[in-house]
Amino acid sequence: MNKEYGAIIQDSVDYIESRLAEELTLGELARRACFSEFHFHRVFQALTGDPVMEYVRKRRLATAACRIAYTRDKLIDIALDSGFRSQETFIRAFKKLFHLTPGDYRRRGFQPPLYPKADIAKALSGLGLQTKRYQQALQGSRPYIPSYLGGIQMDFKMITKPAFQLIGYELRTTSEDGRNHREIPAFWQSYLQNGDGCRIPNRVHKDSPVELGVCTDFDLETGQFSYLIGMEAEHLQDIPEGLVGREFPAAQYAVFTTPPVAHDQFPSSIQSTWGAIFSEWFPHSGYEHAGGVEFELYDERCHQDKHERLQMDIYIPVREARVPAAKGPQG
Repeated sequence: MNKEYGAIIQDSVDYIESRLAEELTLGELARRACFSEFHFHRVFQALTGDPVMEYVRKRRLATAACRIAYTRDKLIDIALDSGFRSQETFIRAFKKLFHLTPGDYRRRGFQPPLYPKADIAKALSGLGLQTKRYQQALQGSRPYIPSYLGGIQMDFKMITKPAFQLIGYELRTTSEDGRNHREIPAFWQSYLQNGDGCRIPNRVHKDSPVELGVCTDFDLETGQFSYLIGMEAEHLQDIPEGLVGREFPAAQYAVFTTPPVAHDQFPSSIQSTWGAIFSEWFPHSGYEHAGGVEFELYDERCHQDKHERLQMDIYIPVREARVPAAKGPQG
């Protein structure tokens, strides 16, 4: 499964490991992988669990922690050998991750934290379990386009969506240490409990609200991005205080529909679909992430009072890949 993507990202991991003391950039690593910076960022994060530069930072600090624990090397030498330009920068980064200065860490005799080099084969094995559950959940669904995709049938279609406007609520979050996985669900919970959707004016869909969860304004170096909960708007005039209005350009999207599942399985089916997109679909699709806004669409199919089985759509901006797609089985 995904030997091509797995090999590419493992090669990147090996390259990072051999050059932890040197300057590394996202652009350099993406070029080596023959991916765009955004696509490399998203694939790397899907397979390792960390944004690219966050992974580099953690591996540098984990390696430094080993030297602090097991040697009497000077902290300035450890800092420079770990790719930090000064001892002060190293101390700040170390304290942010471990909540102690390097000196306190050494004095207290702590064992180094376990943050090993990424094993992509193991990561793909774990994603294989997720996509197996996805395949089981998909039984009984009729896909728009039958596809081999490593044995997984994805329910998807390609569309060109015109430019659109959105009014809603904004959260600035980060994928660092999985903070977005805690903050975004809490953001939705607050939105739903408070009935905040009722305050959104100028809706395109007036009779039955269609809500979007939008990821945009990505900072690939830090892992920060903006998450918006809102609805498409006819215009951006008279926006109430506390809401934001945004415009997004026309783009080509691959649109993935989650399998119809019971209410209690809905969150996990969304997560499994995201996992299948990056671990199963992209490597064989001939496309890569275009780097634009991506979003989830929630319409009347998500209303628990109307349906026993729920579904939603995931919109991923795509363009033709810069490297050949993997070949599926013939016949």
